Amino acid sequence: MPDPKPRHDRPTPRKEKTCKTCGRPFAYRPEHAQDWDIVKFCSESCRIQKAQASQEELEQAILTLLAERGPNQILCPSEAAKFVAGDPRDKSKTTRRDWEALMEPVRTAARHLATRKKLLILQHDKPANPATAKGPILLRLP
Repeated sequence: MPDPKPRHDRPTPRKEKTCKTCGRPFAYRPEHAQDWDIVKFCSESCRIQKAQASQEELEQAILTLLAERGPNQILCPSEAAKFVAGDPRDKSKTTRRDWEALMEPVRTAARHLATRKKLLILQHDKPANPATAKGPILLRLP
């Protein structure tokens, strides 16, 4: 049964949304007033982000690198991005830094692994909340 009121006359609920790229929650902001219903990303950088590797491939790379290091060893997300991007010596000068485009997808993969209790996200040598961790992070097996 159709709504008796047209969509534009009803107030939009301003509940928190989850970014489609990074998976972090984000809240309503005044600049979203006109298009809150269609906003999918928390920032412009997430909107233009183009992941070049699948989520499963990134998660597997993180777990493989952590397993090779042993217990209580840490991993920087950039190391996983470089591992997935491949050896830079085999690439042309213009494509040697392809791993930088994988940084946010690797952090997203780490957040998914952390929510499933397969690894810990650390900030300042203390466990951090995967949904709210910003800035430099390190990864460790639980």
